[in-house]
Amino acid sequence: MGIPLAQQAKVAAYVLKQQLMGRKRFPLVLMLEPLFRCNLACAGCGKIDYPDAILNKRLSVEDSLNAAIECGAPVVAIAGGEPLLHKEMPQIVEGLLKQGRIVILCTNALLLEKRMDAYKPHPRFIWDIHLDGDQAQHDWAVSQEGVYVRAVEALRKVRALGFRTAINCTLFNNADPERTAKFFDDVTAMGVDNIMLSPGYAYERAPNQQHFLNRQKTKELFRDVFSRNKADTKWRMGNSPLFLDFLAGNQTYACTPWGNPTRNVFGWQRPCYLLGEGYAKTFAELMDSTEWDKYGVGNYEKCADCMVHSGFEATAAIDAIRRPWKAVAAQLRGPRTEGPFAPEIDISNQRPAEFVFSAHVQQAMNDMAHQPKHGPSAVPTQAAE
Repeated sequence: MGIPLAQQAKVAAYVLKQQLMGRKRFPLVLMLEPLFRCNLACAGCGKIDYPDAILNKRLSVEDSLNAAIECGAPVVAIAGGEPLLHKEMPQIVEGLLKQGRIVILCTNALLLEKRMDAYKPHPRFIWDIHLDGDQAQHDWAVSQEGVYVRAVEALRKVRALGFRTAINCTLFNNADPERTAKFFDDVTAMGVDNIMLSPGYAYERAPNQQHFLNRQKTKELFRDVFSRNKADTKWRMGNSPLFLDFLAGNQTYACTPWGNPTRNVFGWQRPCYLLGEGYAKTFAELMDSTEWDKYGVGNYEKCADCMVHSGFEATAAIDAIRRPWKAVAAQLRGPRTEGPFAPEIDISNQRPAEFVFSAHVQQAMNDMAHQPKHGPSAVPTQAAE
């Protein structure tokens, strides 16, 4: 397991507190998107297809820190876009660490060598570097040659400075299990602290739709990859053991969309990081007014093939805390790679997809156009846990 025990304990204590307080829905990870602008144009990305008026928007330091206070999640994953394009990112990271958060800063690493001196190593701060496989696979995934070499060089340099590092690996349907396993061996040899793993999600506006995985292909691929995890290399995974077991088709989990709420330049995104079907002005409004039962596998056609960490990691984490013996068993044995798959959720009664993303973006743009240029930041509504 690549997650320090102190951080596992911090998250577990937070979850237990929420349960003792009788809260049915609560966040575990804040997905903070301070900007959508990126210096890559990956064919599988659904986050960068916006007009320049939106790509030029940034969340302020104050808005970013208030978002963490509003939702109270113990972990903040900063994504985008490319977060290192945000000139105030060092202040955002520093402020979140002062709040006691675990901070995961996601980056394609193209700017990392230029920016790393603005950050200091911290036990609760980790560089999460985007690598979707070996050199050929990753450069294909990001639609640009030479990115893998630059990212690996930056990874080695920040490790040498004492930073904790992870890789963020998304697999598509052209991933080769043997090459993927060899890649995990290689990054383990580089000394990365953990590997964060997920299948890709078919974003509504992603340019390349043909390489996303369906649920059956996801389970088959991950079983094939996990079966190659040798005892002498033993990959350090950043996902929870039960989420990895879920990827291998051994758990029947419903998603927990409120577990990873998203705050971006439009506001709080409904219902989750992957689907943009409206925006709330505050975290409280997001939680209280989102029709959660309308989403998820079995409820909505857009969710039918999703097995992504941002939807299911929270489900697995809560299951682990409720049934620790189950999580320990999964940790000791690793994901099961043989035998029957767990039953699937019935999707026969799911509602059809509604293609409403563009309309919501236009409405959000209209709302932003009528806001004061230097209006007040949102007022925090919940103290940090």
